[in-house]
Amino acid sequence: MGVTALVMAGGKGTRMKTEEEKPLLKVGGKPMIQHVLHALKNAKKIDEIIVAVSHYTPKTATFAKRFSVRVLKTPGRDWCSDVQYAIKRLHLGAVLTIAADLPLVTGEVIEEVIRHYERCRKPALTVTVPLETCRRLGLTADYIFECRGKSVVPTGIDVIDGKRIDDGRMEEAILVVNDERIAVNVNTFKDIEMAESMLRHSAR
Repeated sequence: MGVTALVMAGGKGTRMKTEEEKPLLKVGGKPMIQHVLHALKNAKKIDEIIVAVSHYTPKTATFAKRFSVRVLKTPGRDWCSDVQYAIKRLHLGAVLTIAADLPLVTGEVIEEVIRHYERCRKPALTVTVPLETCRRLGLTADYIFECRGKSVVPTGIDVIDGKRIDDGRMEEAILVVNDERIAVNVNTFKDIEMAESMLRHSAR
C-alpha cells in the first residue's frame, strides 16, 4: 500500500511563547520538522511527503522546500480543517498525518503504524501511547481517553482513507504503542530539553 505523509506544520504554536515558528525550533541542533522529514524519508511505505503550512508558518514553508517535498498552504484554521482541505485539494488516498513537533519519531515507528493500518481494515487509525508513559516522562496530556480499559494519549500520528473524507465520522482502530519516542510531542521548552536528552542517550 502506498501512503502519502502529510506533515502538519501550520499551527500558531502559541503555547511556546516564542517568535520562532514552532516547527523550526531546534532539537539536537536541527529544526523539529527536519527530524520528522528524515524519519518519513526512511519509511519505505511512504510514497510522497507533503508539508501543510499556513500563513502562520511562512519560514517553515521556505525551509521545507529544501528537502524535495511538496509544500501546500492551508487556511490555518485548525488541524482537522486543514487535513480535510489538503486531502480534498490534492485528491489523496491513504494519508498518514503527523505533527511537525515529534522530533524523536523514526522511520521504523512509521512503518509499524502503516503495517497496523493495513491489517486493521478500517478507514482510520489513531496512534496513541499509554498515559502512564507520559506521566513517567513528566509530560502533560491535553487529551486523554479510554481504550480497552487503559488511559491513552493521542500522539499526533493518524492514518486515514482520504477517499472517505466526506463520510463523516469514520470507524477507527486505536493503536497503543508504548514508545517514549512518540510520547514526546513538543509543546514546551521543557519538552525540548527532554527530547534533546533522549537524543543524546540514544546516540551513545
